[in-house]
Amino acid sequence: MRWEPQKASDGAALLPLKGLVRTVRTPEFEGVTFHEVLCKSALNKVPASSAMPFEWTVNPTRGCLHRCVYCFARKSHEYLDLDSGADFDSQIVVKTNVVEVLRAELARPSWQRDHVALGSNSDPYMRAEGRYQLMPGIIDALAESGTPMSILTKGPLLRRDLPHLARAAQRVPVDLGVSLAFMDPELQQRVEPGTSTPAARLKLIRTIAEAGFRPTVMVMPVLPYLTDSTEHLDALIGALAEAGAGRVNVGALHLRPGAREWFLQWLARDRPELVPKYRVLYDGGSYASAEYRRWLSQRAEKLRRRHGFPEQREVADTGRWSRRLGRSAAQEADVGAGQGSTESLRGSGHGHVTGGAPGDRVSGTGISGGASGGAARDRDHSRQPSLF
Repeated sequence: MRWEPQKASDGAALLPLKGLVRTVRTPEFEGVTFHEVLCKSALNKVPASSAMPFEWTVNPTRGCLHRCVYCFARKSHEYLDLDSGADFDSQIVVKTNVVEVLRAELARPSWQRDHVALGSNSDPYMRAEGRYQLMPGIIDALAESGTPMSILTKGPLLRRDLPHLARAAQRVPVDLGVSLAFMDPELQQRVEPGTSTPAARLKLIRTIAEAGFRPTVMVMPVLPYLTDSTEHLDALIGALAEAGAGRVNVGALHLRPGAREWFLQWLARDRPELVPKYRVLYDGGSYASAEYRRWLSQRAEKLRRRHGFPEQREVADTGRWSRRLGRSAAQEADVGAGQGSTESLRGSGHGHVTGGAPGDRVSGTGISGGASGGAARDRDHSRQPSLF
């Protein structure tokens, strides 16, 4: 958008990509190719069959620089004829005209001001947002049209937009949240190599709370045998309480196709002794056993109560957002610039957003295996319940 175009390497031009304007590489983002497109639509309609508590999402980008080995959205890159592994991490589609298109769509008489969720396919505050600066315009467009919004991120760059979000929250419900599932920075950086550290995200949570919001934190995904110990979860949830989180949701790793292959490759390299245990626990599917999930839920509930957090609704983990179970990857893909995304989570109210093992089979004692480890400003929307 603001860079001189450079010729992409063979096979990286993405000529079939709809609306492609140019392909850009820059030394600032070594190994990354940005494909700038002009989208025809900014609002993505969630299928009526979805159980999501919202109907619309906005995804200013496709692919994600965070490089989380578990990311549920990886499969969506295959609909661009890219792979769900390295390409998802390095071939980033940027909808450079998304603000203008969004304003036009929000101005239509048919727009009903339904809730819009951001952060559903890739993180809107990954590093590239520092250059493209799309989010301030998106926030302002939604607020000025009277449209409620929610944002989930791992990116401290959200702090830049807190003035926009504070102004928006005077007009519409705004829910903010942070995904943080690790206290051990070494393990966290091996699993999420492109993201900020746990300390940086705790600082972000504190800053959001100090700005008058009541952030929800997604402790997702919890990795069986790695981050599900009482010691780890207690330290993490306690740190979230101290930082000013308003709500904490906890969920186990979810391995749908696309994410499953990439995560298991990482596990085989990093912790090969756990691969057989994961194969038993997931039994070839996307979800850990119901037995394990009940066990984790009970452990997390005790720790939430210990640190003063409200009870969690039943949610499933996508690595980023809560969602209902059992939808196909085809339904969930944002299958082209500005089309078809169905992932994300709605909050409603101000400042709420939300993304281990009892032996090979559940036992009474479980396992350890764990890694080491404010009041909101009153607003007109304070009575609206959070859905995070």
